[in-house]
Amino acid sequence: MIALATSCTRTYAVQEGDFCDKISAAHNVSTYQLAVVNPSINSDCTNLLPGQILCLGLSEGDCTTTYVVKPDDDCDIVSFAHQINSTVFRSNNPQLNANCSNMYIGEVLCTAQTVTVSHPPPGGKVPATAIPTTAAPSKHTDGPVSEDDLPWCD
Repeated sequence: MIALATSCTRTYAVQEGDFCDKISAAHNVSTYQLAVVNPSINSDCTNLLPGQILCLGLSEGDCTTTYVVKPDDDCDIVSFAHQINSTVFRSNNPQLNANCSNMYIGEVLCTAQTVTVSHPPPGGKVPATAIPTTAAPSKHTDGPVSEDDLPWCD
């Protein structure tokens, strides 16, 4: 079922072998946004069926400027590379935790210059906060975050 179907602006029919990050990367939709507008997708994205229609964006918010996370990326690196202030970057990617340790290789992030993503309904759980069991963190951390690792301020 499509979430908020009346305001869905883009759709995609699932193909055999698809998974959330593959769909997100191919269609410029963040992993987070795909999860928010399709609440029927489970947390590991293992319940997609060929032919299933997914909503990719809503008229109320549709981030089509995206970036696929690579090894050694972190929030500062990605936001700096795309010239986005940290407040906008965090607003568009609310699934990322405070020290960005749940960012993973292959995750698709919204890199729009303005806040464009839809958020879960009030009281709703923020989806896509855990690293999928089949993914690797973008950065390996062996200990606590140092002061030098904290996100830069606007």
